[in-house]
Amino acid sequence: MENLMKIDLPGFSEPIRPGKLICIGRNYAEHAKEMQSAIPTEPMIFLKPATSLVGSGGTIVIPTQSQEVHHEVELVVALLKGGKNIPESDALHHIAGYAVGLDMTARDLQGRAKKVGAPWSVAKGFDTFAPIGDFVAANMVPDVQDLFISLKVNGEVRQKGHTADMIFSVVTLVAYASTIFTLEPGDLIYTGTPEGVGAIQKEDVLEAEITSLPTLYVTTE
Repeated sequence: MENLMKIDLPGFSEPIRPGKLICIGRNYAEHAKEMQSAIPTEPMIFLKPATSLVGSGGTIVIPTQSQEVHHEVELVVALLKGGKNIPESDALHHIAGYAVGLDMTARDLQGRAKKVGAPWSVAKGFDTFAPIGDFVAANMVPDVQDLFISLKVNGEVRQKGHTADMIFSVVTLVAYASTIFTLEPGDLIYTGTPEGVGAIQKEDVLEAEITSLPTLYVTTE
């Protein structure tokens, strides 16, 4: 299934296809603990392909290669302009807007990769493994570190958190990522998930919410 999804972003006249999906692992201490992992001392970055994107109202396809796919609700940042070595003091000026996202993870495949020190790309990169909601302009969100975040599966609350609990703030993540990658307009940063991650099944309904942002609805098959 070819996925050439483009997204509408504040500040762009036409829908844009993101170049990079930059994802942050273990950015909430309680999530790191539930995964029995160390709390990082610097942002932990991995990438997803743009072909992982699927919009609100879409469907997450559970791959045949995995028997244990987990949900991870996240705040997603979209970049308005690119840059290299962006200072934290200027990072907010590089942000176009925010949305609710899900970082879907084939946890069994990730576990196998961890055991042998292999990359996570397979566990994280399947088609439809990066659901994304509609974006709100950055200037409509007064304080991005003061947002409640939650996920319901079939009406049951699975995850609850607050962006104040991020280990690394949004401005820190933008600045840090820019020391590694040249950031480009339309790049997305998935900023990490709070505790409560768990497995999904076929025909589940997922409802992800963050304060002031449009709700993300997806189903599974």
